[in-house]
Amino acid sequence: MKWNKFTIKTKTDAEDIIIATLAEIGIEGAEIEDKVPLSESDKKQMFVDILPDGPADDGIAYLSFYLEEDADIDTTLDNVRRELDDLRNFMDIGEGTMEASQTEDKDWINNWKEYFHQFYVDDILIIPSWEEVKAEDQDKMIIHIDPGTAFGTGMHETTQLCLRQLKKYVTDQTEILDVGTGSGILSIAALKLGAKHAVGTDLDPCAITAVQENLAANDIPADAMQILQGNIIDDKDIQDTVGYEKYDIVAANILAEVLVPLTPVIVNQMKHGGIYITSGIIDEKEAVVTDAVKAAGLEVLEVTHQKDWVSVTARRP
Repeated sequence: MKWNKFTIKTKTDAEDIIIATLAEIGIEGAEIEDKVPLSESDKKQMFVDILPDGPADDGIAYLSFYLEEDADIDTTLDNVRRELDDLRNFMDIGEGTMEASQTEDKDWINNWKEYFHQFYVDDILIIPSWEEVKAEDQDKMIIHIDPGTAFGTGMHETTQLCLRQLKKYVTDQTEILDVGTGSGILSIAALKLGAKHAVGTDLDPCAITAVQENLAANDIPADAMQILQGNIIDDKDIQDTVGYEKYDIVAANILAEVLVPLTPVIVNQMKHGGIYITSGIIDEKEAVVTDAVKAAGLEVLEVTHQKDWVSVTARRP
């Protein structure tokens, strides 16, 4: 089968935010082509010791995504162009142009195996199904996650920021709501930390299957987590199904542009004293999110950073 390939020309500084933006509108698995040298941690992830000298980094990046022939391509591309225009309002994305081409079908999931290897987030080991847990890691907290069609492997800074906050606040009585659950990694981590039950919501139908598969891979009973497809911001049925004043923790690893309208809604799902853990926030948007959190009546407890990304943790009084 042929796929339609669309390539955005941008700047390396804008790679992360554009990929996150594409994920929010349902486009997963963007390819990155740039001339940024691998860091030492990248080399360890890919088991690379020595690489030949490459061309100098010119600051330009090409981000490619793929759409099936029967997809609603015009609508999707209109959404992409609109999001790129919005991004231009607060950051330099370079040309931001988009070119179309076609490519043959590929085994995308298996191609990940060449690049995705086990890694640590502090003392948590995240490992794909095709790798063995080493003897010295048997006593660690282990999360089995396979890269796939839903967002969230744990490698991104935003997910790691959330994982660290969950470790601080999850108890054996925790009911957690995971908004934009993706692969379910945050809920799975919370359940492994001892949480009683999790509910996840996501716009992407692929998240339903991905979460079910990842729960099974981690030997977590299917009834430990309920997964709902829909937009909790404006879907009253989803809000009612999720429930009100019910959650000890709400986690939302989403873009700042989504957190702003989400926060005044999601506060109604939180118990008094409940914890709100947010991430997906590029550092330029930190104040926008903290202002939205305060305006919703929440108390900011902590703001943490990793590279260019921010997590805001708050409490409902």
